[in-house]
Amino acid sequence: MKQQTLIAALTLSAQAAHGQTHLATGSNNGGGNSSSDARPTILLIHGGFVDGSGWDGVYARLRKDGYKVTVVQNPTTTLSDDVAATRRAIDASGGRVILVGHSYGGVVITQAGNDPRVVGLVYIAAFAPDNGESVAKLIQNPPPGASVPPILPPTEGFLMLDKAKFAAAFAADVEASRAEFMAESQVPWGVDALNGAVSEAAWKTKPSWYLVATDDHMIPPDAQRFMSKRAGSTVVESPGSHAVYVSRPEPVAKLIAKAASAASVAAAK
Repeated sequence: MKQQTLIAALTLSAQAAHGQTHLATGSNNGGGNSSSDARPTILLIHGGFVDGSGWDGVYARLRKDGYKVTVVQNPTTTLSDDVAATRRAIDASGGRVILVGHSYGGVVITQAGNDPRVVGLVYIAAFAPDNGESVAKLIQNPPPGASVPPILPPTEGFLMLDKAKFAAAFAADVEASRAEFMAESQVPWGVDALNGAVSEAAWKTKPSWYLVATDDHMIPPDAQRFMSKRAGSTVVESPGSHAVYVSRPEPVAKLIAKAASAASVAAAK
């Protein structure tokens, strides 16, 4: 009787161990059912005059929600250089990605987004050019009364914003000390990047989302509405300056998460 009881106990223990191993395998390897594995990596692409550090608030919120996030430090020298930097980040991600672009970063993701691993585009107060368009072409005929960005004449092929006017134009709702630092730590923006034209707009074939910054003095809100409507984007509007991703990271992160969730649902079908 004792022998039968011992055999039964060993059998149950073996079955339990097998079940635990199966569960662990499903948890670590995804087993095709892990929601985290289904999530795309999010790549954050900055625009001209700044670097990627301004994404810190958005990055922190997305990481807290469990997303894998990469901040791309594109050189803003030429469109081809910046697309190449983004493609290297796509390669390093090892899977599907959502591209998020702010300002000129929207041009970069519009071109780089043709990669088959890109499953969605998110524009944050960004340029969303059509085929053959560049930033230079999009801003050449501003509407009457529109704010004119305080861009200084180029020096050796690079552009800067007037430091004294940076805060009012770019970061009016950012804490004064941080806006001052952003002005003083500007990254020169290449004239070749300004003139870089998109050859194939990814939003024609990829789903897109767009956040309009309603207090933007760099890209007029109506221009943002025009581009987002043309791209067929899912649009939200938020109070905020051109640096809305710095001053109001919460609605920015929320829209990015919405795009990533939609991509995950699509992948599960």
